[in-house]
Amino acid sequence: MGNMYVEYEYWLAAFQLFFAMLGMGATLTIGDFKDVMREPRAVTFGTIIQLVLVPLAAFAFISFAGFSAGVAVGVALIASIPGGTTSNIFTYMAKGNIPLSISITGITTLACLISTPLILGLLVTQYLPADFVMPVGQIINDIAFTLLLPLAIGMLILRQLPKHAGWISTWSIRASLFGILLIVVGSMSAGRLDMEAFGGQNLMLVSAFVVSLAFASWVASRLLRLSKEDSTAIEMEVIVRNVNLGLLIKASMFPATLDSATTIGDMVLFTLLLYGALQMLVAAVLIFMRRRGSKVTSIET
Repeated sequence: MGNMYVEYEYWLAAFQLFFAMLGMGATLTIGDFKDVMREPRAVTFGTIIQLVLVPLAAFAFISFAGFSAGVAVGVALIASIPGGTTSNIFTYMAKGNIPLSISITGITTLACLISTPLILGLLVTQYLPADFVMPVGQIINDIAFTLLLPLAIGMLILRQLPKHAGWISTWSIRASLFGILLIVVGSMSAGRLDMEAFGGQNLMLVSAFVVSLAFASWVASRLLRLSKEDSTAIEMEVIVRNVNLGLLIKASMFPATLDSATTIGDMVLFTLLLYGALQMLVAAVLIFMRRRGSKVTSIET
């Protein structure tokens, strides 16, 4: 299976992203984004935090934490992609502002057509081989055809076939998760996920990066005096990244090879999958804290 994974890595990544965004689109309407006009302050600050604060946090870690080249590129890639498709669900579970979460997800998803290659270029140039050429055109095409297009198709399905949108969304998300499972199993069988090569120090640093994003978004929300519900939505948007998109961009930048030696691409892949697991843990803690806080408040009142 290892050789097959190497041959079809890009298409597996495209498959899982396409269905993730199709599933997300089938839950959204144009009306969901009208909240941008009703809540301009929270949406504006939330978007700025996503597009400015997160890359700055990544820059600080990359500059001072002592990452290896592959992990540095992985962290930069995480910072350059928008919030993930599950951030809206987590916001709901944490009793946050769901329309705000949806609006920020939509805006940053559209913006990543420009922001993702720009942020990547600014953060990782010095960590790439001298002969490496950033595939900007390919990245833009990936975002347009496997992220924005299925998102639009999903929204069209909800508009034209509302009775069927629910199960289409559910099975699309399941197909995406199956695609990620194939990537994990395939990369392991091909020897691409080497925990020993990744190292305990990098594991701790990536973990610290996740926690730092959660802390930075919490501090920013408090300084801006946002409501608890708005703060929760923004924190989820910052923590839960669209790792699905990251996997596809990784496949474009560093295609898998049959070479058994650990490459930059392998380290990027490991970083993305590790962050994907860690973000779920941090989000779960945040959900627990917010729901517990809500119960305490309701008892006191």
